[in-house]
Order: sequence, then C-alpha cells, then structure tokens
Amino acid sequence: MGPRSGAPGSALPHGAALGAATVEELFEAAGALRSGHFQLKSGRHSDRYLEKFAVLQYPSLAVELGRRLADALEPHDPTLVVGPTTGGVLLAFETARQLEARLGHTVRGVFAEPMERGTRALRRGWPVAPDERVVLVDDILTTGASLAETAAAVRGAGASPLAATVIADRSTGPVDLGCPLGALGRIEIDSWPAGSCPVCARGEPLVKPGSSTQDATNG
Repeated sequence: MGPRSGAPGSALPHGAALGAATVEELFEAAGALRSGHFQLKSGRHSDRYLEKFAVLQYPSLAVELGRRLADALEPHDPTLVVGPTTGGVLLAFETARQLEARLGHTVRGVFAEPMERGTRALRRGWPVAPDERVVLVDDILTTGASLAETAAAVRGAGASPLAATVIADRSTGPVDLGCPLGALGRIEIDSWPAGSCPVCARGEPLVKPGSSTQDATNG
C-alpha cells in the first residue's frame, strides 16, 4: 500500500526520478527547504531554512544521499567514514555501508562528538590506525566549523583525513579542512544581520529552528 494522498512523503521521487533529482529537489520534496523568517545559529536572519532531518527521516532519501556520498568518496578507497554529530552519524553509517558493499573490504562508520567548546573527539574507544584511509561526511556546509573539528578529531586520533563531502554547500567563503572538500549540490540562501533584516521590517514572526520549542517571536 502506498502513502495516503497528502500524507508526509507522498510526493517523494522514486525509481529513476529519485536518482535524477537534484539535492535541492530532494530537500523540497521532503519539505526540508522551508520559507518564512528564521534566526540561524550565527544569529543572522534568513527567509529560507534547510531542515536536514526532514530529509533524513525518509530511508529512501537517506540511502540515495548515501549512494551519492559513496560515489564521491569511493576513489579514496576508504576504510573509515567519520561524520560530526548529529546529522553526520546517519550519513557516516550509510556511506560506509554502501562503500563496504562496493569495495569488498570492511569500512567502518563512526562519529565525532563535541568536547570542550570548539573541539570534537572520537570518544567510543574506536581504534584508528595511522594508515587508516579516512574520509569525512556531513549534511549542510555553512561555516565548516563542525567538519574542521571532525578533521582535527581524526588527526588527534592519529590519522589524516583524505577527503570530505557534504550533501549541500551553502557556505559564503572558503573552508580549509586540510583535505579536498566537495559537495553533492549547492543551495543558495541569503541571510542578514538582525538589524538589517528585510523580513523583520515586514513584521513577520521570527522562528528559531532546532530550539526546544521552535516558538515564533517577533523579529
């Protein structure tokens, strides 16, 4: 039985359409590219917002994105895929699963967790050999801070990342990880300082995505 008409996910692409869809089209189909008035983690305001977990809740989309990440990273013949918490946990697992099936050798998927402010670590006792072939994955690239911390965590564990790939790039400047960085797609989202936000000027309620309540407040 297929999804009910109008049910969440009823418009998701399938089959050949799934493989042909752009990253932005996948986000739109999942209802993950939202329009409104949002306060970003940086404190800046925007009229569009990417909610990555609205995409990753659908196994078909998570598997497809994992396939594309594996395509990008397969030439490095990885043995370990690392992502930052929280979105990178699922992506590291799925990318590693697909790489292992293709490469015919063990590929692990692990995650780097926050420690002190601005640092991450591989905390679960995972062994990392100096010759480990490590690649990094993440969901949305904005400032690159989470990926930079993840790269540092890998180096702190004794290995060096070979490459990194993200689902969507919406960065506004260069990001230096000390290894090649790619993206499955780019999604342009404008943002403004709170004091010069045109959406505030229109009086639209402000939403803080990812907060415990996501209550709207006046901008």
